Amino acid sequence: MLPGVSLPISLRRLLDAFAGSFTTPTFAVFRAMVFGLVAQTGQRTVCGMLTGAGLATTWSHHRAHRFFSAARWSVDQIGLTVFDLVLAHLVTDTADLLVAVDDTAHRRRGKKVHGAGWIHDGSAPSRNKLAFGHRWVVAGIIAQVPFLSRPICLPVLCRRWQGKGTASTVELAAQMITVIAGRVPGRRVHVVADAAYHGTSLRNLPAGVSWTTRLPRNAVLYHRAPAPTGKRGRPRLKGDRIGTPAQAAATTVWRTVSVARYGRADTVSIATRDCLWYGVFGPLPVRTVLVRDRPDAPMLALITTDLTVTAADLVGRYAARWAIEVTFFDTRQTLGVGQARNRTAQAVNRTWAFGMYVYTLVVLWYAVSGHRSQIVADRRIHAPWYLSKTDPSFTDMLTALRRTLIAARFMGSRPAQPTNAEIRQVQRAWALAAA
Repeated sequence: MLPGVSLPISLRRLLDAFAGSFTTPTFAVFRAMVFGLVAQTGQRTVCGMLTGAGLATTWSHHRAHRFFSAARWSVDQIGLTVFDLVLAHLVTDTADLLVAVDDTAHRRRGKKVHGAGWIHDGSAPSRNKLAFGHRWVVAGIIAQVPFLSRPICLPVLCRRWQGKGTASTVELAAQMITVIAGRVPGRRVHVVADAAYHGTSLRNLPAGVSWTTRLPRNAVLYHRAPAPTGKRGRPRLKGDRIGTPAQAAATTVWRTVSVARYGRADTVSIATRDCLWYGVFGPLPVRTVLVRDRPDAPMLALITTDLTVTAADLVGRYAARWAIEVTFFDTRQTLGVGQARNRTAQAVNRTWAFGMYVYTLVVLWYAVSGHRSQIVADRRIHAPWYLSKTDPSFTDMLTALRRTLIAARFMGSRPAQPTNAEIRQVQRAWALAAA
């Protein structure tokens, strides 16, 4: 094994886009930390990244810790560079952008961990949803790549919610979407979020940005404001009261349509109504789309500021939001994001976001250089219980990149005649790559 970090050209081309965001010494550490997080199959702590990069005996661990706690670089700048790479490689130049926004809980321990507090963890497997740690809001580009039958969400910006009395999760989401829209002026950006993401902070989004979310059951809808009557006094800002989504459903005409969602075509009943959600969007016109799979099934109530989209397309757009939930699972369970145990303010704010961006880089690398049709076939041979597997999972993508790193990292002193020790070392690393 060669000392230092030996990156394959395919990955180096992606990482070179970040050179302008760091000083030369810090850029070397950045590449090593990316290498280490991808290659490490054990604990993905900061020291674990150093070990994964093969530098534990040549670099001081302080060098890796200083990268997150003290070095001069911006998390947002790194995220926007990732965003540019996603647009360059996975999104058509003229296509509208679809962005998913959601938050996730990151459990931490210790009184000295910066910013940690009691939060609600909705994904906790137990009934106790109360957790101690951090809450992160993530904005990710939803892309459709040729080798996947489902959309995939690629994180490009992250914000940590800092607790009561600070910007809410909705305000943090609006800030990130404003940054994204400013990065692509003149391009339409469609945002999808769950029912928690509504509020008056969404009234001042940039032009060209639409927002789609679920309606709470107690939301009150109104007709649009009537035309001015010419009489004295301020014109009305909203029309007559429609009521809650359930009340709106009782007075709306339903029709049957086919919608594409979750990789299949479903026939559902849909009712649409142009109205106002005055308590959230004020006088901004919105469209409500009510969806039922069956007459006796629960109703899904969606609301959007995009008045040009069809009801069927809006249902499919909102269904694509689920990709961000898959991303949260893969980053936590497969890539090990959140295992770092740093405690200082800057390190806490950087390390988790860094891991999310590495997830996007892994998918980018696989889409640009790593995909092979044989990968899925080999996976089915070694795991024959995956009878219907047709798409590579993130685990497959990560394994492919790890093995490419092995090919660049392990080089015999005599390439034409490697020693037995070198062969065993490569075989062991190759097997661990799929761990």
